[in-house]
Amino acid sequence: MRNWITVASIAVGITLGTTASAQTGSAAVETAPGKGMAVQSVKATATITAIDAATRDITLKGPQGNELTVTAGPDVKNFASLKVGDQVDLQYTEALTLELKKGGGMIVSRSTQQGMAGAKPGETPAGAVGRQVTVVADVVGLDPAKQVVTLKGPQHTVDLHIADPEQFKRIAKGDQVQATFLQAFAVAVVKK
Repeated sequence: MRNWITVASIAVGITLGTTASAQTGSAAVETAPGKGMAVQSVKATATITAIDAATRDITLKGPQGNELTVTAGPDVKNFASLKVGDQVDLQYTEALTLELKKGGGMIVSRSTQQGMAGAKPGETPAGAVGRQVTVVADVVGLDPAKQVVTLKGPQHTVDLHIADPEQFKRIAKGDQVQATFLQAFAVAVVKK
C-alpha cells in the first residue's frame, strides 16, 4: 500500500500542477448549526510518454506539457500491459467535516483508516487509495474578539478561526469538536 500511496501523491502533483483550463474541479462548502463541511475534487488527464520496465518508472505528460516520472511499486498490478501513449485519468478528492459536540463527554482521540483497491490480474491498470482521519478535541479556549476557538486534541493544540459569528456563538469551553478528514485518489489507464 505504501508504494501506491507514493504513486498517488506524486501523481496528484500532475493533477494539481496543471492550470484550470487543463483540468476540471469543484469545491463546495456547507454549514448547518454546529456543523461544517468542505469538499474539493480535481480531475486531470496525463499521457504516458516513457516506461522503464527495469526500474518500473513511468513518465507522465500533463495537458500543459509538464512531465513527471513516477515509480510503480510492486502493488501496481498489470504494469506490463502499460504502453506509451496510454491515457491516465486522475481524480483527487478531499473533504473535511466538523461537528460540535455540546457538553463534551467523548474520549479525546485520533483514529486513521486506510484502504486500497486495484485492478485484478489481466485487467486494465487502475487503482484507488483512501484515508480517513477522525479527531475528537476539547474546546479549551475562546477568543470572541478574533472569533478563534482553541482545540486540544490527542497530539496537538490548534487555533481555529470561525468566520461565521452565529456558529461561533454556539461554542463554549467544555464542548468538543469531532473533525473527519477524508482523502481519496483514483487512477485509471485508458488504453490507446
